Amino acid sequence: MSSAGALTTTSYAILSLLAVRPSWSTYELTRQMDRSVGRMWPRAQSKLYEEPKKLVAHGLATARSEAVGQRSRTIYAITDEGRQALAAWHREPGNGPVLEFEQLLKLAFAEHGTTADALGTLAAARRWAEERNVANRTAAEAYAPGDGPFPERLPENLLVGRFLTDFYRLVAEWADWATSQVQQWPEDPGRASADGAQVAETARRARW
Repeated sequence: MSSAGALTTTSYAILSLLAVRPSWSTYELTRQMDRSVGRMWPRAQSKLYEEPKKLVAHGLATARSEAVGQRSRTIYAITDEGRQALAAWHREPGNGPVLEFEQLLKLAFAEHGTTADALGTLAAARRWAEERNVANRTAAEAYAPGDGPFPERLPENLLVGRFLTDFYRLVAEWADWATSQVQQWPEDPGRASADGAQVAETARRARW
């Protein structure tokens, strides 16, 4: 048993990338994590640099040095044991999403600020959705004519892309709706009252 520490979901995310193509440098892995996997499993870059080393310690990946001019870089590749571990991980259904949304937390206690504060928070949430969707839309438009990276993985990427597209759209549309509600508040959110029709509509929507 390796003393490198237990494997985490991040470990398997890196292992999954190693299974996509024969070899990756540490830089390529972190860049790909940020470009694709990071949209659904964000992690600090410092952590990502440690994960490939952990996989090597567990015998799930190999590492070799490669000269690049006057410098050297480490190239990682998955092992047969790594592919077996990845297959075993896929046999478990995994956990559902965990929501971490600072702007929503601020709005949940908006009475401790001003209505202008709440509107500013909602505007920032709308911008976040728009900005995140720029890269998402670019990827979708590249895949449509067959020009996206790793086209052989399009069936899998379609599942993720559809979720992210709908998620960003949900945040944007929710921000628009919430803004229309907050615009009716007095300056002090603590004195605001809820629209009864919207309360009923929310209850109706919860019965899907």
